[in-house]
Amino acid sequence: MTLDPVTAGLGLLDTFIGKFVKDKDLAAKLMAEAQTQEMAGEIQARLGQLEINKVEAASSSLFIGGWRPAVGWVCVASLAYQFVLSPLMRFVAVIAMDTPPEFPVLDSSQLTPILIGMLGLGGLRTYEKINNVAKK
Repeated sequence: MTLDPVTAGLGLLDTFIGKFVKDKDLAAKLMAEAQTQEMAGEIQARLGQLEINKVEAASSSLFIGGWRPAVGWVCVASLAYQFVLSPLMRFVAVIAMDTPPEFPVLDSSQLTPILIGMLGLGGLRTYEKINNVAKK
């Protein structure tokens, strides 16, 4: 079950067309038109979000434009701890102590989607720089 109103509406429209439109060609045409409208709406929503992202990124305010770098630094700190500091601290603790303490383990399943999103944005920035469309 989906909570997305557009997809739910398209599902209702599909059911309606399937029940009440007996001409298969007309039904296919109506469904294609509905899917085209859905895609157009989705594209408009994404373009709108891109515009919001541009405005946020251009802001000099730390509380508006600074959240992206903050998320990036949290990802870097988490990865540094999980894959560099924690193993080194465990190694030193095993050598230096009779009973080494338990070190916290971070749940990377929650960090990974954030990191992938951040790296995707970084890849887009590299693409912009390569094609000389990046703002300095």
